[in-house]
Amino acid sequence: MVERLWTPWRMEYILNGKEDECIFCDKLSEDRDDDNFILDRGKKNFALLNIYPYNTGHIMVAPFRHVESLVNMDEDEINELMMLVRLWEERIRKAYNPEGLNIGANIGQPAGAGVIGHFHMHMVPRWIGDTSHMTVFSNTKVMPQSLDETYRILLSTKS
Repeated sequence: MVERLWTPWRMEYILNGKEDECIFCDKLSEDRDDDNFILDRGKKNFALLNIYPYNTGHIMVAPFRHVESLVNMDEDEINELMMLVRLWEERIRKAYNPEGLNIGANIGQPAGAGVIGHFHMHMVPRWIGDTSHMTVFSNTKVMPQSLDETYRILLSTKS
């Protein structure tokens, strides 16, 4: 018997995942930060919730400009980007008390980049035992919290 795990929210990604579009640029151009789960806007960078998270509290920090890697960014962009990463590390710790964090970037398709061409850093809270038999045996991740609730909790750390 075939087991089915229904993930209807993935269809939008499948149908709209066009290579000539950039989700970061698109989200920035819209005046819908709450709908797009944008947590913070600096002068040159922004932080947003990953809508296809590896773990609860997974956010990304990216420059406003569509640039491919750190070498394409100016010093002010890099400095502010890292300040936002530091700030959101503190807020993730406050909201979720993770035992660790994965913080990094995938640059280019061979490195695992899901959004090619627009640099961004991932921040993934981690806990001992946060992978379960579902992940190991059925390649399925169980998310214990909705994106709306995660967004609300992370926003509450700003006050």
